[in-house]
Amino acid sequence: MDEGPRGWAAPLYGAVLDATGVGAGTRVLDVGCGGGGFSRAAVARGAQVHGVDGDPSAVERAAREVPEATFAVGDATDLGEIGPVDVVGLVQVVAHLRDPRRALREAARVAPGGVVAVSVWGREQDCDVRAFGEALAPWLGPRRPPPEDGPDLLADLVTDAGLEIAVSEQVGCAFRYPDEDAVLGPLFDSGIGRHAMNTAGPAAVREAVLTRLEQHRDGAGYVLHNTFRVLTART
Repeated sequence: MDEGPRGWAAPLYGAVLDATGVGAGTRVLDVGCGGGGFSRAAVARGAQVHGVDGDPSAVERAAREVPEATFAVGDATDLGEIGPVDVVGLVQVVAHLRDPRRALREAARVAPGGVVAVSVWGREQDCDVRAFGEALAPWLGPRRPPPEDGPDLLADLVTDAGLEIAVSEQVGCAFRYPDEDAVLGPLFDSGIGRHAMNTAGPAAVREAVLTRLEQHRDGAGYVLHNTFRVLTART
């Protein structure tokens, strides 16, 4: 999933691959592959990778970006005849699924005797990206309660799906933006950004965001430090 500036996820991908022991010849299934970032990292370690995503355009992009892997449009909750594989990665995807437990059960089914790795955002107070929501708060509606797949509930979600937890770790990833346009462009294109601009206007939103981000300034750009929870489980 594309949740930040290009390259932000390298430490996260590395942590998942290390925790699952991916190496030459490891059969990896990338569920919710998006544009193929995690698949590319696994291929670089010599893995045999297949990715699935419900978005045909994401699958096409992944196939272009990672020609060494195979990709298909698929449903995380119904993986069909895929498998068997050694490792299933659900990297930054469970928050986007209607039935994450079913997806985890499917992951376990296609990796008999294997490993399933799941990652989610860390606690809000440990993620500098909360600055965006705080800056836009005056123009947004009431906040929703924390999602079930949040870091403190991830273990329950995984064990409820019948998996045996092996390792749980926290990983830090820095979001680096070279200038104001780099940090504001994606925000203005997002749902919350468009909503705020429709309410207050682009100038007010720009000023609020840049004021809130001043403490994260690094030269001409910005650096936001965030944490992610990675949980590895055995099937």
